[in-house]
Amino acid sequence: MIALGEFLTQATAQLEASNIGSARLDVLILLEDQLVKERSWILAHPEVMLSSPQLKRLNKLIGRRAQHEPLAYIRGFSEFYGRRFKVNKHVLEPRPESETMIDLLKKLKLPSSPKIADVGTGSGCLGITAALEIHPSVVDLYDIDSGALAVARHNEHMHELKLEVHKRDLLNRPVRPSYDIILANLPYVPNSWNINEAAKAEPRIAIFGGKDGLDVYRRLFQQLEAYSWKSKYILTESLPPQQIGLEKIAKAHGFKQLKSKDFIQVFTAS
Repeated sequence: MIALGEFLTQATAQLEASNIGSARLDVLILLEDQLVKERSWILAHPEVMLSSPQLKRLNKLIGRRAQHEPLAYIRGFSEFYGRRFKVNKHVLEPRPESETMIDLLKKLKLPSSPKIADVGTGSGCLGITAALEIHPSVVDLYDIDSGALAVARHNEHMHELKLEVHKRDLLNRPVRPSYDIILANLPYVPNSWNINEAAKAEPRIAIFGGKDGLDVYRRLFQQLEAYSWKSKYILTESLPPQQIGLEKIAKAHGFKQLKSKDFIQVFTAS
């Protein structure tokens, strides 16, 4: 057995030795989960003794984090737009910067019941959040990976929604008659980029987008030309230095940039 305060000190040192920048915070989060106590209580009771089963579980979790496994995978969930979503090795951990896509979506002039496609849905956090924030609406989720779609379905049921979930390579086969809005947080990291250790545990298919990072977006815009309908808005995520290139791709396929903020661009039919 070991006292809570001593464990916090030792586990923090272990993670710091593995170059985990958020070592102390990560230990506190895992303690909160395992003890079902608030952080303030944990910090106020360093003398409380951890039981042998608690210590065994915590040491296992700390060991996984020391190997740079993403904290969200260890916990089994992540927060996005104030809601909890299941995540695992089949999907990216939702990033805070992606929440801007929902912020911008809510500010657009939308039809009374917009039809929305979340392309490359992963955990489903964008499409599910859109369905919860904009109602009435019709939202479909698309991904090429069966493992990711299983996670998206779990999150759909957890949030008590009934959305259509489709296995597709972007939008390369017949889909719903038309979509008013496309949400596309597609892989955009250039292949040559050196990503951090935690990101290396995430699915490469969801991260890398070719030499300049924009190949998957090129394919999406090309696919959209095959349809007789044209979406009113397409929202994308990319690195700020890529956004001029993405704007040129969109323009070549009949879309102009309406606005941008941080990592997010909004395109509209030109």
